[in-house]
Amino acid sequence: MFKTAVCSSAAPAAAVWSSFPRSLSLSAAVCIARAPRQKPRERPHIAGLQRVTYAERMHYVPGLAKPEFPPWEQGWRKPGYQRSPKPEQMELHKDQPCYIYNQRTNPLEGVRQTLWLTKAKLVEGLPAQILSLAEDPANQIQDQDERVQNAIKHARFWDTTEIRPPRERFCPSLLNSLLHLCGGLQVTHPSLGGRMLADKYSLAASWSRGEDLFQIRGQNGFLLNSMTPLPALAGQEEVRATADHVLETFYPISPTIDLQCTHVYDQKSSTGFREDYPYPHAHTLFLMEPGNGPKLFPEQLRAKMVMFTFGNALARAQALYGNEPRVLEKPIVVQSVATNGRIFQFVVFQLNTTALESDDGVKNMVWVDSDQPLYDYAKVRPLIKKKQVKVPAGLSGYHPDTFKKFLALYLHGAA
Repeated sequence: MFKTAVCSSAAPAAAVWSSFPRSLSLSAAVCIARAPRQKPRERPHIAGLQRVTYAERMHYVPGLAKPEFPPWEQGWRKPGYQRSPKPEQMELHKDQPCYIYNQRTNPLEGVRQTLWLTKAKLVEGLPAQILSLAEDPANQIQDQDERVQNAIKHARFWDTTEIRPPRERFCPSLLNSLLHLCGGLQVTHPSLGGRMLADKYSLAASWSRGEDLFQIRGQNGFLLNSMTPLPALAGQEEVRATADHVLETFYPISPTIDLQCTHVYDQKSSTGFREDYPYPHAHTLFLMEPGNGPKLFPEQLRAKMVMFTFGNALARAQALYGNEPRVLEKPIVVQSVATNGRIFQFVVFQLNTTALESDDGVKNMVWVDSDQPLYDYAKVRPLIKKKQVKVPAGLSGYHPDTFKKFLALYLHGAA
């Protein structure tokens, strides 16, 4: 990196150029100092005076003003050239702003921020009822460890001929194989037949928090629906004890940071399904982290799980009890599982109240079990350095407890 020497009699342009370092490996077009973009000239309009333009001559004439023509109306709608009206002129425009959480939102504070938005109390680890299901021998699959490892090998080795298959290929394959294994327990648990897996459904839920209005909407992963709701995990005494919990604040950071702020929105609540849908209760939400989407850190991924489980529970509560804030007599429980093909995240959300405007009163509850690896690594070819095998090929480091938790969440609520 060098700087050019400029004498006192140099031009002003040279003085500007000398203040920028020069790189001999870059072109001059990259290193040159560019002039700031000029603002468009404002044309004053004087009442009673008519501007003389060259519109009648139909060509440019020096000394005459440029004509201003009205917008050209084609007489028919052309989608590719349709101009949208200004936000202030739209039918759904409102003076109060709305903060929207969608599929691509990446909250700065992660789970801490979602706890304030959902008015929830965090509990580390899964509930005791789900852990007891995981340790019950009656809920195990025959040759469980071997079949799970075969599912991993199918996703990583047998389903592709590539040396390193992309995540968007083996991650859905692994999740579908695990769900297929869990569905095989329908013989011993007949109630598993009353469930349905839905994809590409659109969720919408609105609520007020303090003086701000929030919405969560959009498509989110696979949703396992059930004909019967999940039982509450926390009793009434434990729910009433959450009134003494103090929500954590992260001042001076605003709780609405990284959320989309808009004045054009439709304040509605929808579960994404019709009223006569035979599987109206949300059971478990499955999220995947493929390589072709926006990369989320584990903390932001868990925040996404908390928000969308809360959104599904809130939309169901508003469909049952209306939009009036209240403490629910029967809490609504929704679960979530997220994976990137190797590490699993587990979240269980219990909606105890829809009165979310103030920080006082009963709080919601969320259980989070984070960063549970299903296996350590899976390599098609060994890693060889200096004629020594550093990492052998194949599957290594299988963790059976992770699949037990996955199976317990799937069997939760089954008779």
